[in-house]
Amino acid sequence: MSDHPSLENRHQILTIYGRNAVFEALSDPTIACLRLHWATSNQESSATKRILETSKARGIPVREHTRKTLSRISRNGKQDQGVALDITCDKFSSFEQLTCWISDPKLRLRVLALDSITNPQNVGMIIRSAVAGGVDAILYPRKGVATLGPLVIKASAGIVFKAPIIACDTLPPALQQLQAAGASVASLEGNSVTSLFDYRPATSVVYVLGGETSGVSSVVSSLANVKLHIPMGSGVESLNVAVAASLVAYSDYVRRSADIPDA
Repeated sequence: MSDHPSLENRHQILTIYGRNAVFEALSDPTIACLRLHWATSNQESSATKRILETSKARGIPVREHTRKTLSRISRNGKQDQGVALDITCDKFSSFEQLTCWISDPKLRLRVLALDSITNPQNVGMIIRSAVAGGVDAILYPRKGVATLGPLVIKASAGIVFKAPIIACDTLPPALQQLQAAGASVASLEGNSVTSLFDYRPATSVVYVLGGETSGVSSVVSSLANVKLHIPMGSGVESLNVAVAASLVAYSDYVRRSADIPDA
């Protein structure tokens, strides 16, 4: 039987790289490891030995590659250290599946979208907050956002593997497709009129968090159905984007505790 993922579940495969990240994943029995990719040029050391021994103990298949091929698999030849690991993440879904869910008017989903957030620490903390707050999906562009690699995984404390992450190529076209399917797009922008805590969506909604320096991009802002701000006192002008994500993730809980009915 082939151990290659089918077309149907390929979106659930996350490839991580780097010796520490790979060893930590192999050492966690709750993480479903699919296969280990190994550069034939790797020199024997305590680090490489423990990776191979742990993968053997778990019965994880090892695929040997040239250094060049391994770098294509990891997509980060400068930092993969000659090792990569395919992990199955059951909560990952395809963009097509998300579009299907959005088109169902009975489902009112909360989606968190990342727009030009480049700091891996922020992205990891956003993912952790989104999962803790019960967000239904995290829309993660492959371009313009910190790579879903070891730094993001570490910042999320490993929650990435349990997160409902949905990849897309770039954000604006993805938002337009979700709007066409019936979702509203709500951008978080400090100069907006409507408060996040006053917003009561009647449909599925995609909350967009902007980058650390410039906030929500102008293209995404022009697509938004509504622009929201987080009220702040004492002259505070802005919040860290990961903090803002926490407030978005828990905004439904705030409404429930205040007995504010949805539309």
